[in-house]
Amino acid sequence: MNMRKKQEQLFQIILVIATIVMTILRFLMNEKGRVSPDSIRFFRGANVFPVVDNTTTPLGYPISIKFFTLFGFDEFWSSKILGIFAYLFIIFFAWKKKFYYRETIFVGALFSFISIFSYTISEALILPFVFWMIFVARQIIIGEITGLKATLILSASLILLFNIRYNALFFMGGIFLFAIINLKAKYSKNFISAAVIGFTFIIFYKFLFIDTFNKHYVDNFLEIGLKPTSQLLLELLKGLATAFNPFIHMANPEGGFINVGVYGLGAANIALMIFIFLKSGLSETEKFLMILGITGIFCSFFIQYFYSIDQLDYRLLSPFTFPIWLVYFKKIYQFFGRLTYVIPLASISVGLAFTWLSRGNYIENRKKVQHYLKNENLMNGRLDFYIKDEKNLKEIQVAELISTVNANLDTTNKAEDTLKKRVLTMYKVLTKIKIDENKFQ
Repeated sequence: MNMRKKQEQLFQIILVIATIVMTILRFLMNEKGRVSPDSIRFFRGANVFPVVDNTTTPLGYPISIKFFTLFGFDEFWSSKILGIFAYLFIIFFAWKKKFYYRETIFVGALFSFISIFSYTISEALILPFVFWMIFVARQIIIGEITGLKATLILSASLILLFNIRYNALFFMGGIFLFAIINLKAKYSKNFISAAVIGFTFIIFYKFLFIDTFNKHYVDNFLEIGLKPTSQLLLELLKGLATAFNPFIHMANPEGGFINVGVYGLGAANIALMIFIFLKSGLSETEKFLMILGITGIFCSFFIQYFYSIDQLDYRLLSPFTFPIWLVYFKKIYQFFGRLTYVIPLASISVGLAFTWLSRGNYIENRKKVQHYLKNENLMNGRLDFYIKDEKNLKEIQVAELISTVNANLDTTNKAEDTLKKRVLTMYKVLTKIKIDENKFQ
């Protein structure tokens, strides 16, 4: 092995270690441990399983958290271990299969993806299975897997993705579209069949699972005309600009000059992407990855017209930006060689600076919450947290923090519930403990 290759391997090892360290720092140096209102539902779902608590999200992520609790960890630590394992799976699988290995190291080291793997959120789990599905599809494209076996494995991967996140439906659409575009190719029948099997599964899933546990799910979540097109387009552009910013993936919600730099850098990177893709051309597999990603982004935008989701950002778009980033880094490396390592190293450096400047102290906050719940005899059993206004981040923040200690927590907006002992409020909690907060969410 020549010296040049040894040096590059050393760079890769350093990047992987730095990514893992940053992932851990990202949630330890956060006042809540990198959780969100969705995390409350995931914790509770894992805690009460095999009871099905809700069908707002598939069971794949809560069950995976539940699996790690079997080794003695609570739901919070299980979710963090799961995130690190998800990252390591991508790296190991890429190395073992010699499939986008260098590129997965680059992408995983981007601060936005570090933030995802440190988050208690189902995107952390879906990414390794997206990568596996991409590999399976590529094997079919090049003829390594053929016939019925190809259809079954690809359809199984799509069904597995759907059981982690519902937006895996868009991958089925992307695969179907790619097959239609390449209708004369040998693999097109496998792709079409796998997509149809996936769509069929969703129909059965709706009637046999969702309707069984929540027959009002569709009525509650489908609503036409939630936002005007002008607002959705602006949100999409902002989401893309942050999702494709290699260094800073969050804009200041209060606005200001700093957002010009955040959005401007992301827009410039998108322009560079387009230029490089057009200049260098794309292989069959690369075209597949691009169609998969672009279709997913377009569908994520379109579905907002009748299905309520959070504003599109780096997190929601990550399953679809991931394959695009892989192709992009492959092209950049072809142009710039080892200089490409500067991008992920710079991204980690920016992430470390941001994490330090916005640091909280989750471990200390956790100790305070544990002490409070023990004194109130609320460590175990069902808890509810009263939230008067869902836009009040302070209230939700306290609920999120408590859920990392007692996972069996739900929220309520009924004022009369606050008279009950096992219903907590922000006032009840903050009169007993003080939370170490940071300036940034």
